[in-house]
Amino acid sequence: MTTMETKRKLMPGQPGTKKLIEKYGEKLICVRYRYDPKQKRKIKTIELIVEEGHWEKDSKKIPQNKKVYVRIAYDEIYLRNLVKDSGGKWNRQKRAWELPYRAVVALGLTDRILVAEN
Repeated sequence: MTTMETKRKLMPGQPGTKKLIEKYGEKLICVRYRYDPKQKRKIKTIELIVEEGHWEKDSKKIPQNKKVYVRIAYDEIYLRNLVKDSGGKWNRQKRAWELPYRAVVALGLTDRILVAEN
């Protein structure tokens, strides 16, 4: 596959989109002109809406890279070492271990989460 370069992107209503608006109407998102320098070709592509549906952001979902705080008792040495090996850092102010949510899930420590950081 050759590398194509996008030179122009037109939004509906701009000059050069009239016929496509007549054909696709509100479904037309944009028109792109791509160029293939090796084969010396110009290609016109379009982006269309093919399906719509209701969607709401899941406000309870925690992003995988978000830092969270986990409580581990002083005498849980093995668990503390696992957290350290997973990139966990001790936070003196929170008196808890700080690490990415994905690591907490991998270690099975979701029930020990204290506060999700913004």
